Amino acid sequence: MNILEIKNVTKKFGDFIAVDNMSLTVAEGEIFGFLGTNGAGKSTTINMISGLLRANSGEIKILGKDIHKHSRFAKKNIGIVPQDIAIYEDLTTYENVKFFAGLYGLRGTQLHEQVEKALEFVGLSDKHKSYPKSFSGGMKRRLNIACAIAHRPKLIIMDEPTVGIDPQSRNYILNSVKKLNEMGCTIIYTSHYMEEVEEICSRIAIIDHGKIIAEGTKEQLKAIITNTKDVWIEIKPMETIDLNKIEAISGVKAVQMEENLMKVSSDVSVNNLNDIIQCLINDKVEIRSLKEQSPNLETVFLTLTGRSLRDH
Repeated sequence: MNILEIKNVTKKFGDFIAVDNMSLTVAEGEIFGFLGTNGAGKSTTINMISGLLRANSGEIKILGKDIHKHSRFAKKNIGIVPQDIAIYEDLTTYENVKFFAGLYGLRGTQLHEQVEKALEFVGLSDKHKSYPKSFSGGMKRRLNIACAIAHRPKLIIMDEPTVGIDPQSRNYILNSVKKLNEMGCTIIYTSHYMEEVEEICSRIAIIDHGKIIAEGTKEQLKAIITNTKDVWIEIKPMETIDLNKIEAISGVKAVQMEENLMKVSSDVSVNNLNDIIQCLINDKVEIRSLKEQSPNLETVFLTLTGRSLRDH
């Protein structure tokens, strides 16, 4: 079942087309990576999904229901973790989560229980009476997440949830994303850190100039730009190698030798590294170092858009 359906959506600001006839689906249970440089249309799309902006044309559905015809239903089933931290510095940790959960209609015992669960989930159970002004950036980010999940939404949109925080807090949040997903939440995840997307996202879409220019799994996106991986092998100088034996290994496309450095290009879908190493060992070739280089998402993004994801 699709938890989100975007069909032929266009959003204009005057003559500027921010989102251009976009269609996109996110299946229930996915961690869906949504990538784009600033100005690509990513934030506009998120604002339309969350109901903050209205499209000029097209339709957006949450769990099969139009978000404008069924706005209360849509909002009840969406949680937003915004890029800019949205908490109140003059409210305690508990009061912050209680306030946001209350906006979704939670009351009484249910409200208290859900606030407690949300704070426990983000590791802030011992900070009930603390004020966010004393928190580190990572703790504020975690409180931001608690405020977004206390009403137990089906879809959580996380917009740059790890920006500007320390590595330990980043790892905590990434693990939290995985746990939320295991608990049944569908997540749309945006980040300027491509390694995060590679680690947690099951499917990814890249938006540029208001259009989806690529969509699929990590492997499918990498295959768009190349189906080749390279292995660089440094050997002992003056070693003699029978390159024909390497070339005969399944999946090998080409072998090049430059002094004591050998480059083996292979089909990315064939796992033949062990065969290459074993061939060299059999010929008593001494291997000094080895590096396998496959295309990554950063390369895909740069190739497709002409810009780094961190360009502003």
